[in-house]
Amino acid sequence: MAISMYQASIPQFTKMLTNLSNILKKGEEFARAKGMDDAALVEGRLAPDMFPLPKQIQIACDQVKNGMARLAGVEIPKFEDNETTFAQLQERIAKTIAFANSLKPGQVDGTEAKEIKFSIGEWNFEFVGEQYLLTWIIPNFYFHVTTAYDILRHNGVEIGKTDYLGG
Repeated sequence: MAISMYQASIPQFTKMLTNLSNILKKGEEFARAKGMDDAALVEGRLAPDMFPLPKQIQIACDQVKNGMARLAGVEIPKFEDNETTFAQLQERIAKTIAFANSLKPGQVDGTEAKEIKFSIGEWNFEFVGEQYLLTWIIPNFYFHVTTAYDILRHNGVEIGKTDYLGG
């Protein structure tokens, strides 16, 4: 039996966003224990040409809220993309998890062949549902979650694979 579109996405997205929230908590605790300004970690990036931590988390959340809203045929939640603190990033993750959990399997299952069209800047994209989930949403989501993890780890936060994967 093939896994459904819903089962291939929502449970794993909410699990990984919960893990990301826990990783951020460890980042905040690390900053506090070291007497650091939170901004030193929040503004962290892996390389000068890469996005900082907030943008990595924003894009990871956007993959879930935008992608799953398109598949489910519901309005995409609007977030301001103005997070600059651990608390604000936690709030964004919580809102994304709440949105994902509001979707029902019947809204996502059966969208394998649904046409999905959208633009990002000057780039236009066209997918069918299953291709969109498997080749766009999931890889982008994991890239940005992993990069957020890597930024914190690179800056000394004591996190490991079990934090990334969760219990």
